[in-house]
Amino acid sequence: MADPAMEALLALQDIDQSLDQLRHRRQTLPERTELEQLAARGVHLEGERATVAAERDELAAREQAIEDEMNAADTRASEVERRMYSGEVSASRELTAMAEDVTSLRARSSDLEDRALEILGEREPLDARLAAFDAELADLRAAAAKARSGLAAAEEEIDRELALVGERRATAAAAVPAGLLPEYDRLRARLGGVAVARLVGSRCDGCHLTLPATEIDHIRHQPPDTVVHCDNCGRILVRP
Repeated sequence: MADPAMEALLALQDIDQSLDQLRHRRQTLPERTELEQLAARGVHLEGERATVAAERDELAAREQAIEDEMNAADTRASEVERRMYSGEVSASRELTAMAEDVTSLRARSSDLEDRALEILGEREPLDARLAAFDAELADLRAAAAKARSGLAAAEEEIDRELALVGERRATAAAAVPAGLLPEYDRLRARLGGVAVARLVGSRCDGCHLTLPATEIDHIRHQPPDTVVHCDNCGRILVRP
């Protein structure tokens, strides 16, 4: 019959593996993956939106500058017309010059208006793209909120399981001789979570390799409470 301390160590390892699986499940929840994908998509969209917004803003600034210049030309033309018809100026040469100035200013204003309309035509598709970006980003935020809620619920459920299994672990660890625990923890960290394995015939059930006959004979002649290791992988062996 196997040494009770070794059986207790195997039981502890089973519980630790259950804990490992629960932690892995927690880290690989589909909601977490979905959130990461949504965040990556959001970053990509924000970058594209920023590029389009910068282009739109540059056009808007040009449009505003043209409109300011057009308003200044219209204001100046109106002021000259007011003086022309106010009676302040009577000399025909000066009136003629003022009329030419008004004609030039109105022509300038008309040309500026055409340029403003061209820029507006360039800006409108950019505004439409920005609206589409904003709609998609709003959808992403809604999806992310739903995924966060689902993730929190899934994590809460796993955390409850972890707490219950953690209580079982404390009880199982108390049954293992204290001197064995540090070695067990060290081997688990080095050997992928499996520090203890049964010796089945002459084969280690951890690495599935056969031990030399001389090593098997040596192990069999050790006292039952002696801690023995697999000669191949170094795991603690639980003898029948």
